[in-house]
Amino acid sequence: MSLYNIDLFISYAHIDNQPLSAEKTGWITRFHESLDTLLSMRLGKRVRIWRDDKLQGNDHFADEIVEQFTSTAVFISVLTPRYLNSEWCTREVNEFCKQAQNRIFFDHKARIFKVIKTPVDCEKPLPSIMHQMLGYDFFVFEDGVPMELDDAYGQQYGQNFNRQVNKLAYEISELLKRLNASNDEAMEEPSIAVSDKPVVYLAECTYDLKHTRDAIESQLNCMGYHVLPDRNLPVDEKEYIDAVNDLLGRSQVSVHLVGQQYGAVPHGPSDEATALIQNRLAAAKSQNNNLKRLIWLPKETSAQDEKQQRFIEELQTDAQAQLGADLLTGDVEKLKSALQTLLNKLEQDMNSTQADTTSKNMETLSDNCSLYLICTEQDRKATVPLRKYLKEHNIDVCMPAFKGEATQVRTINQQLLTSSDIIMVFYGEGEEAWKRSIDTEIKKLPAYLDGRAMPKVHTYLAAPKTCDKEDMIDMEEIGIVNGFDDVNECALEDIFSQSTTAKFVS
Repeated sequence: MSLYNIDLFISYAHIDNQPLSAEKTGWITRFHESLDTLLSMRLGKRVRIWRDDKLQGNDHFADEIVEQFTSTAVFISVLTPRYLNSEWCTREVNEFCKQAQNRIFFDHKARIFKVIKTPVDCEKPLPSIMHQMLGYDFFVFEDGVPMELDDAYGQQYGQNFNRQVNKLAYEISELLKRLNASNDEAMEEPSIAVSDKPVVYLAECTYDLKHTRDAIESQLNCMGYHVLPDRNLPVDEKEYIDAVNDLLGRSQVSVHLVGQQYGAVPHGPSDEATALIQNRLAAAKSQNNNLKRLIWLPKETSAQDEKQQRFIEELQTDAQAQLGADLLTGDVEKLKSALQTLLNKLEQDMNSTQADTTSKNMETLSDNCSLYLICTEQDRKATVPLRKYLKEHNIDVCMPAFKGEATQVRTINQQLLTSSDIIMVFYGEGEEAWKRSIDTEIKKLPAYLDGRAMPKVHTYLAAPKTCDKEDMIDMEEIGIVNGFDDVNECALEDIFSQSTTAKFVS
């Protein structure tokens, strides 16, 4: 059963639903109807969408709206200048974030979507969590003027509107499926997901190739690839370079679409467009980090801008600009075919390496593991005194695998859970939600033990003190070791002296 009574809440400014001509319906109404149809088809049932089409912007902010948020799965803000100037609209999105609190993210995906109907200068009135989120642009620039995706401007605009709604519907439907499939799964803070497929850096491009880039991104997402950037990049040049370097460092493939326009230039001394910066940084990564690259130039691409034309010529003639890359020209299908071939090859190599590594790790674990010390990666250093103490008493300690391919990490940590004599949860910097998720995994253990006895389970409480930890002490819960001040030798000795599988050796 779903945790939410409302699948989707659409927040918008009423003036943005005014039709351009009397015989047409408003843009928001058409957006709502299209999204309703596509989501219902993807989910296989009627989607539940809440949109206020009665109240006006000068009405009292209704309690009935706020009450919807606790039972709303996904929230959409339709951004326009009017939306950001409306106290009503900005309060809606801020109230949703307030109600959701630390439940804004699920499975690394935000439950808020930004639909940008027309460009906005500043997103300051929005919650800070939205500032770096990528939005869904429902406009294009023509001769420097933003044109909304509206068939009132022509058939092509209507077709592009439908494509963009379809893309948005797919992303929302995938999130709703995961939300509805898990009633009690822990919500997460923003982080980068570990993938068992290659991570693809799909470089930012200029507006003349934006629809092509969006189509490739959608196809990669549908196939389960993690595509970066997954948030807005800084506008300051130094910060932009640092952000791109970080994202390229997480990627196995980078793809660069180069068009006729020079494109955006971050604020900084070089006056280089983002396409040039990304290509230069990726070339360096390919030399040092074995990053695979593809550069695509549509057939007979040329530019009126002198700087862009020089960049195009460098890509075709300069070995440094092409470093680590296959340069492709022609139609987009050639790019898609080359990208799929490259990704297939990388997946085969990754799976082969993963199988060899996992096999070796399993052999080692089965021989040596007796205590599995579960902690967050940020608590690794804090566990050192405890691990030293256990080592001095001939207790073999295994730590979780924190990084690596998702399948490998899951396999190793599952093996540690099922093969250990004792499980100790080091409850330090980890959030309360993290501790609950670990408890849930431990409760599932009997299903994997094939009749074997459950390992002993203990919780080691470490700084910082929290209400949840102190409550565990006050309630005298079984298996608690109070280690707030120092290694609790007495409690540890009691644990191991009672264990039949692992004992302290004086």
